[in-house]
Amino acid sequence: MPKVNVLDMNGSQVGELELSESVFGIEPNEAVLHDAVVMQQASQRRGTHAVKNRSAVRGGGRKPWKQKGTGRARHGSIRSPIWVGGGVVFGPTPRSYAYKLPKKVRRLAIRSALSSKVKADSLVVLDQLSLEAPKTKEMVQVLNNLNADRKALVVSNSFDENVALSARNIPGVKVIDTDGLNVLDVLNYDKVIITRDAVSRVEEVLGR
Repeated sequence: MPKVNVLDMNGSQVGELELSESVFGIEPNEAVLHDAVVMQQASQRRGTHAVKNRSAVRGGGRKPWKQKGTGRARHGSIRSPIWVGGGVVFGPTPRSYAYKLPKKVRRLAIRSALSSKVKADSLVVLDQLSLEAPKTKEMVQVLNNLNADRKALVVSNSFDENVALSARNIPGVKVIDTDGLNVLDVLNYDKVIITRDAVSRVEEVLGR
């Protein structure tokens, strides 16, 4: 089982923690990680693109000339797709790009992401994380104590408003709870700072 040091908010070691082998100690599956990232990015696409087809383009209400006798080609509207200024054929329309991977694949992906952080020594386990009041300066000091002053993902077991407000204005720092843990965030941030009780919750959910 992988072991990590448990730190306090001052960056001092207060103990050790054995992590679950099935959650934090597997061999990362790169193909599944790729699939999970693509799925999340696809789901974030707004899909609001649109074009005007021949029924939505302004004008073209009457037939430009009579059907026969002019020597010109037959046309019913100047907003036909073959005319300049006409409607667009087969253009993009509003749609959702979201799709889902199977549940087992999604769980394998998050386990692979967490295991990759443990292997890279980029997972920091905190004994607890709490602030008496929203203070950005105090949160910056905590991150400096943990050597996580760049891109850091802070994961707690439950939403803490003081911590969230304290980290909100710090560039490159994001605070989530265990329910919001996802592959894209874990891979995107240099360090994952997770509380001890959040580790227990993650192991409980992903170790089933």
